[in-house]
Amino acid sequence: MQNILPTKRHFGTISLTLAAFALGGCGLTQAAPTVQESEDRTIKLIVTESAPYQEPTEIARELLAEDGWDLQPTYVTDIVQPNQVVSEGEYDANFFQHAAYLRQFNADNDTAVEPAFTVYDAPSGIFSLKHDALADLPERATISLPVDRSNNGRAIHLLAAEGLISIDESVPVTELSQDAITDNPKNLQFVEIDQQSSAQTLPDVDAGFSTIRFQTEAGYDVEDTLLAFEDFEDPFDFTVVVGVEEGHRDSEKIQALEQALHSQEVQDWYTEYLDGAIAFNGAYTTENIEQRWQTYLAE
Repeated sequence: MQNILPTKRHFGTISLTLAAFALGGCGLTQAAPTVQESEDRTIKLIVTESAPYQEPTEIARELLAEDGWDLQPTYVTDIVQPNQVVSEGEYDANFFQHAAYLRQFNADNDTAVEPAFTVYDAPSGIFSLKHDALADLPERATISLPVDRSNNGRAIHLLAAEGLISIDESVPVTELSQDAITDNPKNLQFVEIDQQSSAQTLPDVDAGFSTIRFQTEAGYDVEDTLLAFEDFEDPFDFTVVVGVEEGHRDSEKIQALEQALHSQEVQDWYTEYLDGAIAFNGAYTTENIEQRWQTYLAE
């Protein structure tokens, strides 16, 4: 399998083995399903219209059908509707976001959605088609940042870690914004964009923050365009999760959905997709994610 991570530069390594963390079970015992729940074999899932979500969902639909479940996915392109409809009980689950976005969305919109289990990691970095190194960025260089707060802070944190700016270190990464920048020696100019357009707009800026997946799907050579790479000790914040209405994580439907999305067939798909540009991560399950989520909410 082709190694898409940088070999020419040293940006640290990602730890993708969350299983090494000593997390105890949440102590919940799954209640026996009610007669009504046992008779309802339909799972309504709202999903981002993108290959790393759609393809595993279709694999899961086939596997669930073999066990008598009817997975009914709805594919969308926006990042607001999925949490709203799950919080209101119109859908059983959504599959489109990482944990940091979910936490921020709940806080901003008074929704009640919680993660049920993790699916894959979404590593990101700073990319450029015009410059070979961060040191080459000129005075007043334009840098594109995701407009949503959780990913915006992620980008600002990486720029600070690379020494391009200084920030208020007391502000958590998922709450960072341009207001937290205390020093900008090169007078970098920031342009906030929709994260999903980060690869398409890269030719228009000096550098931009984006995921490896977006860059690879756009046809860019990651190794040649990557200037800096994220290195989180615990990447839980930016691991993609399946979200459910609070209190529904242990339902029979979500247990079945987890088994399908954590299947070997789905794991193999991620291994093969874009030569392994994104990594399957099933470390957090319906049995152990509650403790990590509560710790994350308290941070």
